[in-house]
Amino acid sequence: MCGKPISVAERERPERIHLGPHDLLAGRTRVPITVGGHHLLLVRDGERIVAAERACPHEGADLFLGRCVGGRLLCPRHLASFDLRDGSVSAGWSFRALRLFEVEAASDGLWLRTI
Repeated sequence: MCGKPISVAERERPERIHLGPHDLLAGRTRVPITVGGHHLLLVRDGERIVAAERACPHEGADLFLGRCVGGRLLCPRHLASFDLRDGSVSAGWSFRALRLFEVEAASDGLWLRTI
């Protein structure tokens, strides 16, 4: 056998999940959402919208309480920040990057890419 077999859960996972209408953020920079049992945060960075895990990977702080400035999401607890392009943490911190998920704008609203 070559490679890892695909589990039933992986086979049945959709490629995209509908999040809601285009105006889901309605003038806000951050909106908390729950998708498939995961707590995420929709973040508007200029014209771009990205979904990020809601809990800071350092101490679990709620990133919804932080701020978005200059393409970075700031943690309200320890003031580290995360690059919204790749999730990397600011210099001086040694913990994993923030998990980010692509959000796609389509004619019928916003979609989260799962793969």
